[in-house]
Amino acid sequence: MPDVDVNSIALEEEDIAFEEDIIRNPYHLKSWLRYIEHKLNRKASRQAVNLIYERAVKELPGSYKLWYAYLKRRRLHAKGEIISDAEYEKVNNAFERCLVFLHKMPRIWLDYCQFLMNQCLVTRTRHTFDRALRSLALTQHDRVWPLYLKFVRRHDIPDTGVRVYRRYLKFFPENGEDFVDYLKSINRLDLAALKLADLLNEEKFNSKHGKSHYQLWKELCSLMSENPDKVKELKVEAIIRCGLDRFTNEAGSLWCALAQYHSRSGQFEKARDVYEEAMSKVMTARDFGQIFDAYAGFEETMLEGKMQAAAEFEVDEEDEIDVELRMARYERLMERRPLLLNSVLLRQNPHNVHEWHKRVSLFEGKPKEIINTYAEAVRTVNPKQATGKLHTLWVAFAKFYETNKQLNEARSIFKMAVQVPLRNVEELAAVWCEYGEMEVRAEEYDKARQVMREATTMPKERAAYHDSSAPVQNRVFRSLKLWSMHCDLEESLGTFQTTKAVYNRILDLGIASPQVVINFAMFLEENNYFEDAFSVYERGVSIFKWPNVFDIWNTYLSKFLERYEGRKLERARDLFEQCLDGCPKKFAKNIYLLFAKMEEQYGMARHAMAVYERATTAVLPDEQFEMFTIYVQRAAAIFGVTHTRQIYEKAIEVLPDSGVRKMCVRFAELERKLGEIDRARAVFMHGSQLADPRIHGDFWKQWQEFEVAHGNEDTYRELLRIKRSVQAQYNTAVNYMSAQMLAAAGQTEQVPDGGAADTMKALEAKAVAIAEQAKADAAAKNKLLFVRSSEKEIADEATREENPDEIVLGEDDDDEEDNATHKPQVVEVTQQPVPSEVFGKLAAAAEAAAEATEDG
Repeated sequence: MPDVDVNSIALEEEDIAFEEDIIRNPYHLKSWLRYIEHKLNRKASRQAVNLIYERAVKELPGSYKLWYAYLKRRRLHAKGEIISDAEYEKVNNAFERCLVFLHKMPRIWLDYCQFLMNQCLVTRTRHTFDRALRSLALTQHDRVWPLYLKFVRRHDIPDTGVRVYRRYLKFFPENGEDFVDYLKSINRLDLAALKLADLLNEEKFNSKHGKSHYQLWKELCSLMSENPDKVKELKVEAIIRCGLDRFTNEAGSLWCALAQYHSRSGQFEKARDVYEEAMSKVMTARDFGQIFDAYAGFEETMLEGKMQAAAEFEVDEEDEIDVELRMARYERLMERRPLLLNSVLLRQNPHNVHEWHKRVSLFEGKPKEIINTYAEAVRTVNPKQATGKLHTLWVAFAKFYETNKQLNEARSIFKMAVQVPLRNVEELAAVWCEYGEMEVRAEEYDKARQVMREATTMPKERAAYHDSSAPVQNRVFRSLKLWSMHCDLEESLGTFQTTKAVYNRILDLGIASPQVVINFAMFLEENNYFEDAFSVYERGVSIFKWPNVFDIWNTYLSKFLERYEGRKLERARDLFEQCLDGCPKKFAKNIYLLFAKMEEQYGMARHAMAVYERATTAVLPDEQFEMFTIYVQRAAAIFGVTHTRQIYEKAIEVLPDSGVRKMCVRFAELERKLGEIDRARAVFMHGSQLADPRIHGDFWKQWQEFEVAHGNEDTYRELLRIKRSVQAQYNTAVNYMSAQMLAAAGQTEQVPDGGAADTMKALEAKAVAIAEQAKADAAAKNKLLFVRSSEKEIADEATREENPDEIVLGEDDDDEEDNATHKPQVVEVTQQPVPSEVFGKLAAAAEAAAEATEDG
């Protein structure tokens, strides 16, 4: 019924037209809307507008537009009032009257429910939501449920909320996680755990929050372990152990959750058993660390609780014993950590030899545990899958018995070890060697030799050393390590014949190294079997090739010369020639020096010189200078210094530029000592063509010192001229390289600017001219340069680049004809001081004459 007093509202004159219109058309919606708009524009009273709305909805009860506008206006009017005001109930009645006709409109239901929620009418609101769900079609329920769930979460109505969520999940089962969160918020943890378990059991369930299957499982385990007193419907331990089988990568957190469940339930001994079981089953160090930390924290918490109780209350003897027991248990846990971690690593890889050694070291001082560990290790490790060297376990096992004076047990271990199918021959050879060394340490020398003979005995089924398809026991007889130890034992403990037989056996098998050949020959030599020793050397050089044969040849030749000296000279020469045939340049130097020394001591001097001559071309380029130096020294000592001129000349022809400069200086020094000043100067001139004054200043300094000591003004001027010429020559080469670089840059880069292009053209033209000049200078590189007198050459000299270090000297006009044909010209000459050493005694005589003239 309308709640407006009609008699209290008076009509205005402007309303008559609108009244007549609605009388004529009472079912025309626009007429009513125009009338309402007119009242709103005239700012009519609330009651007047509401009266018109009431009249309109009475005539048009099915108009959604009228009802929606009317209800919205009524809600706005009630908004500022307290929720107990009568206006709220009037609005509720209006909604109810509207829903009689518009019960299929979800917007009206949502506005009504929201309005009731604002009034905190819980029961009425719940009934209204239920009526809305019953009235609306299923396709429109998704608009109602969010507001319904919001209403449930807002009020403390857990039972109602659970029932509402269960109804909601029948339509939207994918939102089960929201139900779990709601159950946690109302502290219904048992139901939450059950719902989580149901979600995990659904194979097709996909989390809307992006959680993985493991995350949901971990959430369930945390919920059960942290609230054991509230989760009672599920079998917690069975569920967590099932998770351990399914999620092996996260075993640590699941074991901790299970132990935490028992500890929170007050079952402390059960929790301790779970921790111990977890540490004995986990496979990774990460899981072990997580469990061990939780276990240590558990024991520490229990110990602190007991100690606090003992401090607050009086305790009896039993409580003190309990505290001490817990303390001892905690300390024992800390001591066991390395061993427990080692067990985890061995479970992860039982074939890790290094971890087995580490485990043995953890049992130091406990013989029984050590023996058990070694026995378990050699039983467990598979030779083909072993990480590390398996034979070290067997050797360490035997040595443990040896250190405890139980040789028979050690021998038994070694006998078992040599039958193991180890991965490679080196490991089995190492076991045999350790076996023999143990017998030596025990001073059982005959047994040691017997062990080596047994190890090197040829098996019935022989195989190649590197044939991996054959057992190592069939290949170990070719191990050089075994034979080397056998040789050592026979040399020390056996006879000459047995030792010689072992060495010959090594050579027959073809497994000898150059060192074995040398050792065999030295052994024979020590026993005065020199020819047999040389025969061994011959076998060695026939077996090995360069460069491995170098040590054999070097020792062979040295021993041969030491033995026979010059008595078998031709044989020695044949040996040297045989050695040098095919000898690489890297090893030729020592052989040639030894050859030449033999010729000097026992042969002919000219043969020695011929050997040195051959050596200068047979060695590496880096060693040629040194070889020429030795050649010169020996030639001077044998034939005299004059015989070395030819050697110097050849060295200058053969050596590279760096060696030529040094050799020229030495050659010039030789000529100076012999009084051949002109020859020495010519040598300096030749070497100057390879000496850049900016880099090789020492060469020019030595030449200047030579000219100061033995030259005159003309020769010193010639030195300076040649220095300038060489300097210009090297400058030309540098400029030529720069020009090439500029030309290359000009070809690759296009310069749009006209001025820059002209500059580049000029640089290219200059580079071409410099290149032509460089070719002309290169043709005259090997020629000696003299003072130029032609005008053309003087003009060329003037066009060359000016040297800032040039010393300007006066020029002599020695040509009288030129003086006669040309008119004398007055030229300003700048004089430069000339060192007095250039003039020698002439300078002193000139000074004395000048003084006499002045006195006269």
